[in-house]
Amino acid sequence: MKKIDKLVLASFLGPFILTFLVVVFILLNIHMLKYFDDIIGKDLGWDVIGQLLFYFAIFNTPVALPLAVLLSSLIAFGNLGEHFELTAIKSLGISLVRSLGPIFAFVLLVTVGAFIVGNYLVPKAALEAYSLLYDIKQKKPALDLRQGAFYNSIPDISIKVDEKLPEDGVLKGITIYDHRGRTGNKEVTKADSGRMYTFMNDQYLKLELFNGNNYIEGTGSGTDISSGQGSEETFRKTEFARTQIVFDLSSFGLNRTDKKWFQSNRIMRNMQQLRYDMDSVKTEIKTQQISIYTTSNQVFNYHLKKDSIVWPAEIKALKQKRDSVNIVKYKAEGLNKPMVNANSGSRPENVLISNQVRLLSDSLYNKPFTHNEISVATNQVRIVKSQLFNANEQIKSHKDRFIEFEVQWHKILANSIACIAMFLIGAPLGSIIKKGGLGVPVLVSILFFIVFYVLSLMGEKWAKQSILTVGQGMWLANTVLMVIGLLFLNQARADARLFDADFYNVVFDKLKRRFTKAE
Repeated sequence: MKKIDKLVLASFLGPFILTFLVVVFILLNIHMLKYFDDIIGKDLGWDVIGQLLFYFAIFNTPVALPLAVLLSSLIAFGNLGEHFELTAIKSLGISLVRSLGPIFAFVLLVTVGAFIVGNYLVPKAALEAYSLLYDIKQKKPALDLRQGAFYNSIPDISIKVDEKLPEDGVLKGITIYDHRGRTGNKEVTKADSGRMYTFMNDQYLKLELFNGNNYIEGTGSGTDISSGQGSEETFRKTEFARTQIVFDLSSFGLNRTDKKWFQSNRIMRNMQQLRYDMDSVKTEIKTQQISIYTTSNQVFNYHLKKDSIVWPAEIKALKQKRDSVNIVKYKAEGLNKPMVNANSGSRPENVLISNQVRLLSDSLYNKPFTHNEISVATNQVRIVKSQLFNANEQIKSHKDRFIEFEVQWHKILANSIACIAMFLIGAPLGSIIKKGGLGVPVLVSILFFIVFYVLSLMGEKWAKQSILTVGQGMWLANTVLMVIGLLFLNQARADARLFDADFYNVVFDKLKRRFTKAE
């Protein structure tokens, strides 16, 4: 590697690492703000918070890499242009395209890394992050008694405290309703003061109460059969100077759910799994279509019986495959289909019966339809219509699922190739602007990232609405940005001054002279 290549590459690596960390931090904060209300007040340990941040940082990496490439290439070539280092490189006979070579090679490695992260690490990180987030949402808030308000997070227990003294942890005016007997508010404990603390790794809560009473209201032991009247209710009051009550806090812990319940989500699948899911959905669609094509033979016993419906080749192939599998299954289980005696149709009595049936059928079909027959036929048509409607709705639902899986499949590739598209914009544009630092490059990066984000959302929406194919929709943003990048590259090779006022003044003067001559 030549010294100039090392100089250009070194000017890119530093800003790239810095901007990547900054972008990941910003995206991570934006992502975590969505779930701030679900996390706050749950008394989570730093290990749980650290896991959540780590998984979401990996989840945002495929989005952060293209933006980091764009911003760092703008800064690198802006600095080289601002300090006339690009001019010195060109004076040595090295073209702009040749000077982009080392950074472009590094961006190709970044693209491969982005694909590996997006295809292998992101699905696993998404599975870990969202399963952990679900468990956090299910976790009860931390034990926090407020003055003058009932606390009901402990199962079947309601606690109210009139006053809390934070300096010594003393509680004043304690009222406890115990509903564990499922009999209403029939067991109440009141105390003048007390203390509260947990033990055994916060699995149990102990309330130490002073100077109070325990009230229990209940019914008698049974009913007086002779009189037919129920016995009177009982009431018991117990006074205490000091007592202790222990509550189980196991429901406050963070209980982890089995991850298998989250694995079917498309963002938690890699490209191979998504391809398998798409094949499975295709098979479900074809199976549903087979049931629709066979409906006519099962429902229309006479009308349209001779009509032939042409089956699509792929559906016919699946039907034949399923039938062959069933035949093999029957043979393996030693089952045989009932055989029909070929000579039975030639017997005289069978010929006589068939002639009688034909004569009877001709006489039946020549008779006018009765009201009952029309009602039965109408109900049968309604049933068939409802079955076809439900089948079409299921097919539409399967197709929507197929599009979602296909969108995610293309998104993994598109987010990786976006690194190259962003580089084709950032490097030429930086050499044109000739401004380094974090001023102009940051503004330009934000502008083009917004364009990329909006085009990505529009393409995904149009793909799901079938306005565009999934491939066209998911590659719309990359295609547009690559075209813009190639235009910038062409202008940078010609040393165009797109951001100088003199450039536009010259263009305006040329247009003005042309229109003046035309008049």
